[in-house]
Amino acid sequence: MSVAIHRAGWRFDNSYTRLPEPLFSRERPTAVSDPALVVVNAPLAAELGLDPDLLRDEGAGVFGGNEIPPGAEPIAQAYAGHQFGHFTNLGDGRAILLGEQIAPDGRRADLHLKGAGRTRYSRGGDGRAALGPMLREVVVSEGMHALGIPTTRGLAVATTGEEVLRATPLPGAVLTRVAASHLRVGTFQFARAVGETPVLEALLRHAIARHDPDLASSGEPAVAFLDAVVERQAALVARWMLVGFVHGVMNTDNMAVSGETIDYGPCAFLDAYDPTTVFSSIDQQGRYAYANQPMIAHWNLARLAESLLPLVHADEDAAIEAVRGVLDTFPARFERHYLAGGRAKLGLATAEDGDRDLFAGLLKWMHDHAADFTAMFAGLAARAATHDGDAPAVAAGGGASAAGADAFAAWRTTWRARLSREPGGHAEAVARMRRVNPVVIPRNHRVEEALVAAEAGDMEPFRRLLDAVRDPFAETAANEPYRAGAPAGCGRYRTFCGT
Repeated sequence: MSVAIHRAGWRFDNSYTRLPEPLFSRERPTAVSDPALVVVNAPLAAELGLDPDLLRDEGAGVFGGNEIPPGAEPIAQAYAGHQFGHFTNLGDGRAILLGEQIAPDGRRADLHLKGAGRTRYSRGGDGRAALGPMLREVVVSEGMHALGIPTTRGLAVATTGEEVLRATPLPGAVLTRVAASHLRVGTFQFARAVGETPVLEALLRHAIARHDPDLASSGEPAVAFLDAVVERQAALVARWMLVGFVHGVMNTDNMAVSGETIDYGPCAFLDAYDPTTVFSSIDQQGRYAYANQPMIAHWNLARLAESLLPLVHADEDAAIEAVRGVLDTFPARFERHYLAGGRAKLGLATAEDGDRDLFAGLLKWMHDHAADFTAMFAGLAARAATHDGDAPAVAAGGGASAAGADAFAAWRTTWRARLSREPGGHAEAVARMRRVNPVVIPRNHRVEEALVAAEAGDMEPFRRLLDAVRDPFAETAANEPYRAGAPAGCGRYRTFCGT
């Protein structure tokens, strides 16, 4: 290993390796033939106390999996999951946790190689990843981060010099993912399935120390931890919905107890607003459709609660009653976060009883007329500042019917009357709206264009898109091409999980 890599700023701890061994296996990444860096996230590297220039110059071996950075103790984590409602034991089948980088501010962050080769949990898979899905995870997660949504992030992508076989041969790559932790609902399901209470107890203590240290002295730590996770997930899913994000694969192994968005496989964003939208090619029944996400989050949290029951009370009925009291609060918590965000998108800083209906009324109009989700809300700021009563263009090359225009004008009259009761009037409302309604998101067609170009060897479209999504609220000449929705005739967008 080069001297430069030793100087790069690695400062590892490996607290997960001190947990009982059923929860992980000690593994090393499988070496690749010719690692080469194509992405280094310099701002994130600096936050973690790493030198971006040294990483660019000398980091290919580490980020490709050929070298282990000083202090790291690589492992693969075990976990279970309900995949489309069916329980199965899983684990890191193509990923290696290097350890926890301690940032200059004391924050602890997992560094995780995705696509690093086979492990004991590979279940017959090749353990590898293709370049396109790894770049998708970087660009979408950076977009989510810029939108203020808790998320895992991509630190680096290294190509491997090898091909992976999916439907066709594709260039291979390894993503280095950064997360507050990789503890999932499925991690707790696995610990419960092991059937040894000390394992489950150790995992809970670890999770509390990692994410909720104030709960360490709680008289009911399992219930208090469940309550904290329920609150984080209610806030997270509300934030997803408010930017039109569709996760696509909300299995319990893809719900992080930290409240961060994890796994950007078949994700996508709404163009035309339709609550039934499904992008994932494997979601044949629409289980993870846009509008179903709160319900699925609630269902997943019930699986976490079931896993924690032995730590809640010796009497199972009493334990069930205790966790049910927490779980039953999820719908109201979600609604609180969602309505607060909806008010902000409409420029409202105060609360009135009719605000939910006002927000829902606009969404209904958008659904009826196939309005572009992002463009519609971005355009409302201009409409708040002017007396323009015309219905907006709602789809590529289209507009509302005469009846639709009248319906929008009626809604707009009600909205402007509501704004008139806000302190600060329209000017402050416009400023609020511009802070929360993005003009740029990782548009599906732009993401696909960038990934196709990258797989052909041209990274420039990816870099331009990455720059655009990192500044989502400002209208600039550079990001103008990234604001529009999908052009007419491009068909139904489909996503794939990448394995």
